[in-house]
Amino acid sequence: MCGIIGYTTRKNNSVEVALDGLKNLEYRGYDSAGIAFFDGEKIDIVKSKGKISNLESKLEKLNTDSCCAIAHTRWATHGEPNETNAHPHHVGKVTLVHNGIIENYSELKKELIEKGYSFKTETDTEVATAYIDYCYSVYQDKLRALIEACKVFRGSYAFDVIYEDDPTTIYATRKDSPLVVGYAHDGNFAASDISAILKYTNKYSLIDEGEFVKITRDIVTFYNSDLHQVEKKSQTATWDAAQYQKNGYEHFMLKEIYEQPKAIEDIFERFYSNCTYKDLDFSKFDKIHIVACGSAMHASLVGKYLLQTYGKIPVMVEIASEYRYSEELITPSTLLIVVSQSGETADTLAALRLAKQKGAYVVGIVNAVGSTIAREVDKCIYTYAGPEIAVATTKGYTTQVAVFSTLALMAMEQKGLLTDEKSEEIKQDLLTIKEKIEAVISDRDLYLDIANQIYNHNDLFFIGRGIDSTVCMEGSLKLKEISYMHSESYSAGELKHGTISLIDKGTPVISIATDENLFEKTVSNIKETKARGAYSIFVTTQNHKDNCSEFADKTIILPKTTAFTQPILTVVALQLVAYETAKLRGCDIDKPRNLAKSVTVE
Repeated sequence: MCGIIGYTTRKNNSVEVALDGLKNLEYRGYDSAGIAFFDGEKIDIVKSKGKISNLESKLEKLNTDSCCAIAHTRWATHGEPNETNAHPHHVGKVTLVHNGIIENYSELKKELIEKGYSFKTETDTEVATAYIDYCYSVYQDKLRALIEACKVFRGSYAFDVIYEDDPTTIYATRKDSPLVVGYAHDGNFAASDISAILKYTNKYSLIDEGEFVKITRDIVTFYNSDLHQVEKKSQTATWDAAQYQKNGYEHFMLKEIYEQPKAIEDIFERFYSNCTYKDLDFSKFDKIHIVACGSAMHASLVGKYLLQTYGKIPVMVEIASEYRYSEELITPSTLLIVVSQSGETADTLAALRLAKQKGAYVVGIVNAVGSTIAREVDKCIYTYAGPEIAVATTKGYTTQVAVFSTLALMAMEQKGLLTDEKSEEIKQDLLTIKEKIEAVISDRDLYLDIANQIYNHNDLFFIGRGIDSTVCMEGSLKLKEISYMHSESYSAGELKHGTISLIDKGTPVISIATDENLFEKTVSNIKETKARGAYSIFVTTQNHKDNCSEFADKTIILPKTTAFTQPILTVVALQLVAYETAKLRGCDIDKPRNLAKSVTVE
């Protein structure tokens, strides 16, 4: 969850550069922040509770000339989010920053106390720092100390480490948490992801699981756990620093909503021109498991609907954190699809590894090129959505849905379920989606009007049937993520089984009815809520725009498309309702409380 960056350089600007890079990692957590830097004589540590801006204010009062710095932005796991528990941690001769969780820290802490160590914080990271210091006292070798300590640690970690007696060299390693090395003209980096360093370099290498790196201002050397050097090729990043700027938008979330038409259009154009995954043969598999978390799981539910309804393939969707414990029958004839924007989601990665152990074929739907999941799957389908800085995903979700649409079409084609006429209809729908999404986005006054009606309520409900019920889940999540409103999503048919007791006069209910076959049934459910005093917000398509005045207080009318793109149009409208509502409630839209973008801990 946390973000880390280390920078060693020939200049005296390491603090400035590390702090700048840290700001691009703040989406990973912002409970606290801290930096350690070598001032020419000693290692100074400065920490602050809250966002990086608080740390920056403290640093402005200090002389921060330094040729080496490591920095951290925290999403709290062990210990409350305060200044004491903030990273970096220092014990003995060792100072480090850490992303991950050391699961056996309690037993290690007891062992270290017996050896004379004492602790000031509640964190697992301070224990890790002390243990590396202990190993250094035993082996008198910095790299070996880190290697031997990591043999003992259970859990996940990405470390940037500096030693008191060599404060211009950074030692780095990772296990189940992302870390990259960056190569710049005046120095070198070790950071959680490429976003932190793109302003200074686009040349990088991925640190593989269990590799150890010694980073000086001039040389980067990779080692395995046997202390043998490892040859490593550099890569060139395809994203650029400009993509990490707001470019005139008030929030990153709004910018990313507006980037969706092009991102989704690109997916469909690639599908019909140079598709890299059309060789995926669905006939080899007797079932499909889809595993994901959060919004990616909601996209997966749309994917399940499309693959089952149109591709006629049995599909199970499971939350990644539960998949390992559900005793699902995984065989070599199982196709597992794992969905993760970051490609580093810990629970999803664990599910992937379990399935591969049992012989399943694994496909990944991933945004981040070169991420751990992308490297470990049998076939990776990139969404190429570009960086998404806002913690609440928008284009990440819709591009995943777009990929699932193409997979369902492939299944139909392979099974002979698609006539030439139908195929052409769907193709035209997919290739003209950009204009339709832009039309949905353009109706900003309507979304603001709806937001004005709901923002001061404590509770809100989303209802729908069929594929619309899956979209309701994402709409509800977006609203609660960024506005902090209590929002729930239900299949419309389940209302009368208890939930309708919560409907009171004025309770906002957002209903979605885009499926022709289920329209009348959904409307009946809406009328049930209206009869109990609900404030009814109705989302439907153009062919029903004249049929909703009797039960809808507000109506969102969407362009009519096929089932392969309709969920995308619907959710874009719901994203904007959530955005405008959060603005009215004065919430931090890009950095909602208690959340982080990339969940790299279990």
